[in-house]
Amino acid sequence: MKIRFMEQKDLREAAEIHKETFSRQRHSYQWLESSLKAFPRFFCFVIDNEDSILGYIIWAQKSGFRPATVLDLDQIAVHPKCQSKGIGKALIVESLPLVKDQLANQNSDIKHITVNTRADNFSQNLYKKTLKAEVEAVIKNLYSADEVFMIARNVSI
Repeated sequence: MKIRFMEQKDLREAAEIHKETFSRQRHSYQWLESSLKAFPRFFCFVIDNEDSILGYIIWAQKSGFRPATVLDLDQIAVHPKCQSKGIGKALIVESLPLVKDQLANQNSDIKHITVNTRADNFSQNLYKKTLKAEVEAVIKNLYSADEVFMIARNVSI
């Protein structure tokens, strides 16, 4: 498996994963394409096994380009058939050095990482274990349910 920057040619497969993973969201292709086009504010990566895309991750710089960047894990998705096999963790851990390299090119580094997800989403455990993120707030009925906001402070990954 290899993690690399998402390319235009990856959008169809990634959009299928988005569609299957986020059933309440619509216009998967347009969503991912707009994120891909927003580089360097957004950093989009895929993980593939040479035959197909297994998942993707999107990181976003928050509140402008700063020397100490607050990075947001905007979205992560793993094909349903590949979940619970360490792919989500690999996406996070292996894409962060690539993000850090991009930030270094703009004389910046990661200060904190934010992430939000449904309060009932099992991915909270992934963010706690992998990023050491802690729940900072819960907002009732934000999107389709209660949403937790997590922060990994002073990231050293």
